[in-house]
Amino acid sequence: MPERTDLSALIAGHTTVIEMINSGGTGLPVLTHLLRVARSALGAAGTAFVEFAPTGGRVIAATGAAEWAVGHPVPADDPTTVCLLSGARVRQVRTDELTGRLSAELAERGLLRMVVSRAEIGGLTVGSLHVLYPDGDDPPDAEQHAVAGYLASCIAHMYGDQTGLPVHGDGPVVAALADGLAVVDLDGHVRLWNPAAARVTGRSTDQALNRPLPFPLPPSGRVLDHRLPDGRWLTITSGELPGPGTLRVVTFRDITDQQRRDHDRDLFVAVTSHELRTPVTVIKGYADTLTDHWESLTETDRRQAARVIGQRANELARLVDRLLSSAAEAGPGDQPPAPYDLGDALRAAAVDLPAELRQRLVLRLPEDLPKALGHRLSLATVLTELCTNAGKYSEPGSLIEITADADGSTVSFQVRDRGIGIRPEHVERAFDRFWQGESGDRRRFAGAGLGLYLVRRIVEQQNGWVSLRPRAGGGTVAEVRLPRG
Repeated sequence: MPERTDLSALIAGHTTVIEMINSGGTGLPVLTHLLRVARSALGAAGTAFVEFAPTGGRVIAATGAAEWAVGHPVPADDPTTVCLLSGARVRQVRTDELTGRLSAELAERGLLRMVVSRAEIGGLTVGSLHVLYPDGDDPPDAEQHAVAGYLASCIAHMYGDQTGLPVHGDGPVVAALADGLAVVDLDGHVRLWNPAAARVTGRSTDQALNRPLPFPLPPSGRVLDHRLPDGRWLTITSGELPGPGTLRVVTFRDITDQQRRDHDRDLFVAVTSHELRTPVTVIKGYADTLTDHWESLTETDRRQAARVIGQRANELARLVDRLLSSAAEAGPGDQPPAPYDLGDALRAAAVDLPAELRQRLVLRLPEDLPKALGHRLSLATVLTELCTNAGKYSEPGSLIEITADADGSTVSFQVRDRGIGIRPEHVERAFDRFWQGESGDRRRFAGAGLGLYLVRRIVEQQNGWVSLRPRAGGGTVAEVRLPRG
């Protein structure tokens, strides 16, 4: 650990971050670069950032000795989470004194000291910055704490305004309304702004009063759906207030979840129709050929037609299974997790892969690989989806490598391809249901966008986690980590 913070490295690195942002850079690439700046300037072994949502957190970026943790979920009820989301915004803790699972894994890797700073906007915690050190005689000093707090504030501002302060409107009824309510004058300036309006828009009463509405005003009696700059959707209605004045009352509510459900439904229909059309068309074409030209076909032609029908039917069955699994809460069932030989399970699952994938596989599995704790039967689905993904985004015939290793608390395997790779800003989005890196007529790769979504669900139901990263030299590495048996 350095005696002093390398302020010149901090300033130079932060200048680069600002230039990235000014050039249009966003998301994980900028965040990861800022974490590298923090690690260098603070002399840390590793840095990580946990992004929080109402349902919990996830390590979305990490550097140095903490890179392995990318993708690791952080449950909202984890004792460490509860501890770090309260109290001082910047603090130093020992990971071996915390009870959370991630903290225990950090401690096992020798990362015993941690300076953590919450990234907050208006009292809302959007994430936490973690600066990690091995044990030593000199703990991080006040200067390093201040730098960590400053960098966490910088990260918070990258997220932009998320919510406003709750304030009281005029009267208990207006204040108690669940919907946002505003009263505007003839010029469209706000005269009344209730607490729900502040919560929905992120604008306090002081920020809203005597200013134009932050969204379009629909004609009286009409309903307008409007998308805010942060991506959320509002449904807005307006009407004239009775009396001699020219005031108009406006009500609005957040319908983002409804819009997302509608979008998912439309996307589900579009994806299923697109993906089902090809195998159904091929099956029908070959079946019609057999029916109409049986006598004129040779035995070889008949067998070929039957083989193609069988292949396409298998593709169709697998697609239907994936669609049904994504729509249901399908998991490993009620059976408790049990130790199993991961190496043996990977070899067995590889044998059952489609022939075109099986021929491209290179397995490099250590003989002394520890047992994993989970559900062995689900591993075949996980490996099939990861290998299918690797094969789809790489040249035909290129190798797909499966490797494995272990540490003190987890056992993992990696699927490595030499394909087109994955952009850093897509490593998390790739796990969203129905997400495709390309859309419309520009799509070069078939698929429903469900494979990685199912993999993450299956793995996390077994207290593991999965992540993607670009492969050195080109391609992608998908890594699955499971608890040791």
